[in-house]
Amino acid sequence: MEALLPFAVLLLAFWLLIIRPARTRARQQNELQSRLAPGLEVMTTSGMYATVAEVQDDAVVLETSPGNRTRWAKAAVARILTTPAADDDMGTDDVGDSAAPADPASGRPE
Repeated sequence: MEALLPFAVLLLAFWLLIIRPARTRARQQNELQSRLAPGLEVMTTSGMYATVAEVQDDAVVLETSPGNRTRWAKAAVARILTTPAADDDMGTDDVGDSAAPADPASGRPE
């Protein structure tokens, strides 16, 4: 019975360190893919920034500049950078209640 204890501890450690985090990452990736919709700004796993133009079954059409569309696998999308609701609120200052205009070069109030 005592000989099985190290084996059980090894299995528990394997589950906690490898299987559980992998399942969590897979769940997060599936959730991200289900949230893809036209108009969202995204970043791909290769670091390309684009806007979602169309969502297909297993692919997404990204627009990097007006008229420049490319087709990517949904799994290539690493992050969603904006949501359509956030685009409607672009004129507000979320940094603070500062009435000073922002310096265009640094984005900080003058």
